[in-house]
Amino acid sequence: MTKDLDQLCVNTIRTLAIDAVQQANSGHPGTPMGMAPLAYCLWQRVLRFDPADPIWPNRDRFVLSAGHASMLLYALLHLTGTKAVDAHYEVPGEPSVTLDDIRHFRQLDSKCPGHPEYRWTSGVETTTGPLGQGVATSVGMAIAARWLAAHFNRPDFSMFDYDVYALAGDGDMMEGLSGEAASLAGHLRLANLCWFYDNNHVTIEGSTALAFSEDVAARFLGYGWNVTRVGDANDLTLLERAIGTFRVCPDRPTLVIVDSHIGYGAPHKQDTSAAHGEPLGEEEVRLAKRAYGWPEDAKFLVPDGVYEHFQRGIGARGRALRMDWVARFERYGRVHPELADRLHRMQQRELPEGWDRGLPRFAPDAKGVAGRDASAKVLNVLAENVPWLLGGSADLAPSTKTRLTFEGAGDLEPETPGGRNLHYGIRENAMAAVVNGMALSKLRAYGSTFLTFSDYARPAIRLAAIMEIPVIHVFTHDSIGVGEDGPTHQPVEHLASLRAIPGLITLRPADANEVVEAWRVIMALRHDPVVLVLSRQAMPTIDRSRYAPASGLAQGAYVLADPVRGEPDLLLLATGSEVALCLAAFEALTADGFRVRVVSMPSWELFERQPETYRESVLPARVRARVAVEQASVFGWDRYVGPAGEIIGMRTFGASAPLKALQTKFGFTPERVVHAAREALARAGVAEGR
Repeated sequence: MTKDLDQLCVNTIRTLAIDAVQQANSGHPGTPMGMAPLAYCLWQRVLRFDPADPIWPNRDRFVLSAGHASMLLYALLHLTGTKAVDAHYEVPGEPSVTLDDIRHFRQLDSKCPGHPEYRWTSGVETTTGPLGQGVATSVGMAIAARWLAAHFNRPDFSMFDYDVYALAGDGDMMEGLSGEAASLAGHLRLANLCWFYDNNHVTIEGSTALAFSEDVAARFLGYGWNVTRVGDANDLTLLERAIGTFRVCPDRPTLVIVDSHIGYGAPHKQDTSAAHGEPLGEEEVRLAKRAYGWPEDAKFLVPDGVYEHFQRGIGARGRALRMDWVARFERYGRVHPELADRLHRMQQRELPEGWDRGLPRFAPDAKGVAGRDASAKVLNVLAENVPWLLGGSADLAPSTKTRLTFEGAGDLEPETPGGRNLHYGIRENAMAAVVNGMALSKLRAYGSTFLTFSDYARPAIRLAAIMEIPVIHVFTHDSIGVGEDGPTHQPVEHLASLRAIPGLITLRPADANEVVEAWRVIMALRHDPVVLVLSRQAMPTIDRSRYAPASGLAQGAYVLADPVRGEPDLLLLATGSEVALCLAAFEALTADGFRVRVVSMPSWELFERQPETYRESVLPARVRARVAVEQASVFGWDRYVGPAGEIIGMRTFGASAPLKALQTKFGFTPERVVHAAREALARAGVAEGR
């Protein structure tokens, strides 16, 4: 009877997926049909997951990297009775995925969107869909698990020992991102990480033989992985044995290659691309159900005994594991109260008491300090105060200045999983996804590289914005100030493209004290990813006794300098190092009798969140004469300068030359700002000395 019940549950997963896709007339039925036995085996027999509390900290993670197969996960969440979790981390009684949600797969407001979405459907550990992102994010989760164990486990208190599983398809394996991530995972010997490779030999265009003939097993052996194979995706015994092989492998991640049939059971579409990205069609649905021994005309059928079987399996096992952990945590809190408090704060994305104590203040200095150097000082103070702040760079820490140098920081390496400095290697794409995985595990994680290489990180940055997770990216070498390295390394369009990502906060501070305030903003974020854009070259440290305090950065834009008397006739707007140019122009124009305001605008996104009254107070609509200055694409500045304004920015790529020569060539000088200001004033009809 148990064997029959196993098969009944597998076929329930299959038919729910088939019916949902057919009713939506959209979706991917083939992978759920082929991989339902694996999903069932993992969840029902192995996964340490409590459907009644899907966010308990020591749960195993399951990542559906083949996100197009979303109905596989939705069926599991429904059949296991997984509960929904609200934004306050409480677990109400509502189910995460109802049968009605499945009936409305891919429809507006259903908890079953086309691809799994974190924060939308409880039980979804990360947003997936862009291939390769899921498996790469799972590496970050596995790193986080080992880090948490190193920091919180104590004798008699194993608080963290969870495993991370990911289901990948041929598309994941083809994307270069998976190679970057697998290479890093192999180097770190992440023995708590298991990827299942759905080896069905089919992609949208047809057979994988069209474009993919590598030996995946040999490739992963070369990465330092343990590799095993299941020759029949329908053999639950072999699947469970393969998972057992992973769980006893002590020193490396595991790849389980599962030979499967996409669209299994559909007589005319099995093993074809037609089963990949389109409904089977009513007749093929009936024939597939016949092959399963299923009522051919039944839709969204969950037979008697299926729900109860899952409750006796994953439900009972998960509850017992969670309750044991909760009881252990209560004892842990009595023995290690400081660690317990730290763990609780992490889970709630709260900061420790005194998290900002000791932050530096920078004295006025005409020569100043580079943004990256100021950030290094701030970051090291914060990381000492916030023990779960950690990160690294894509082989550029000496240049991005993101290495944590205080005593005990250490490097995160295979033998030291609790280190605070990560070495991602030259893998920007994987780095950004790994940072996502760590943030999803409640660490405050950062990655860093040059701004121009943010292009490599963009897919994962975009997903962080969709997921609303507080990842931190530190991008240095922010402009043509890179100098002799030339156009390939001089970012031009990058600020505009990052600002175009909804929900992403960009911060480009103007001096060392704005860098301090930028980090204050960053650390307080709970649901916003952020990019901190810093200069390589020194920027003058602004004299705050003459100009406004740097704390104005928190509003995104603030009045830095204003006329001594009267309202301004001219606005000079800038970010980063160009603010100093505007201050120099301010002094010259003021001496000539003009009434000038300088506005530092480090974050457009934060500024747009302010009340209209504040925005109007900073950028009064009546002042038509405006000049914006930024060593980046002019795209987007027109919203702030208006039709009568001037923009001094980049309309071409840069050039290889020393910084001063570049600034002169492209017009980033006080004289050019003054000239542009006079033109804007003339168009606005403002006379000199008024």
